[in-house]
Amino acid sequence: MKTNPLEIEFFGKIDKNFEKEFYSCAKTIKYRKGDSPFSVDNLLSYFYIVLDGRIKTYQLNFENAKEQILFIYKRGDMFDVVSLLDGKAHEVIYEVMEDCRVLQFPVQKIREWLESDLAFKNMFYTYLASSIRYTENLAVELSLYEVKDRLMNLLLENLNPNARFRYKVLHNLSNSEISNMLGTVRHVVERAIKQLKDEKIIKSGRKNITVINVHKLLEKSTKMLHK
Repeated sequence: MKTNPLEIEFFGKIDKNFEKEFYSCAKTIKYRKGDSPFSVDNLLSYFYIVLDGRIKTYQLNFENAKEQILFIYKRGDMFDVVSLLDGKAHEVIYEVMEDCRVLQFPVQKIREWLESDLAFKNMFYTYLASSIRYTENLAVELSLYEVKDRLMNLLLENLNPNARFRYKVLHNLSNSEISNMLGTVRHVVERAIKQLKDEKIIKSGRKNITVINVHKLLEKSTKMLHK
């Protein structure tokens, strides 16, 4: 785990003077696993970038307790982009999945930088485009593919460094959390995991799934690794 917030990777292309201003406006905050500190009102006033740890954002059906994970944020991810851009409340739930640190910024300062600093603007909109693509792919998967297909694609993207929001995302995730990512329930995911184990494609243990035959997984998957 890196401890120096000045090592955030995207600053390789940012002017050093801007970098100093950026961190002078930031407040580093620590949260513990299980915390839900990001309220709708809070996210109208502050913008966050993750330094380490993981935070999930999800929707919940309060009638049947079914959960759909939208994003699992990790180092370098930022939120809430929606409230930042339109200034309106974004009705999603945030929960800290493992102890984390974030940089907190006043939303208005981020908006000013988007107007005044071209490099920061380009970095931000590149990130925004990747999140839109991810959301589109998630909608397509939930609408058009069976759970086993969704799981296979998740396993592939978990290995793919170019799949920003899913690379190494399965680390230490329970089957319940995986089912919440895939828009289903645990026993359906566990059945799909068993099928892939029987086909000698994966092996699994407690909160750990390892692909042992990538070529076979690629052959069976309905989608290829994202480029």
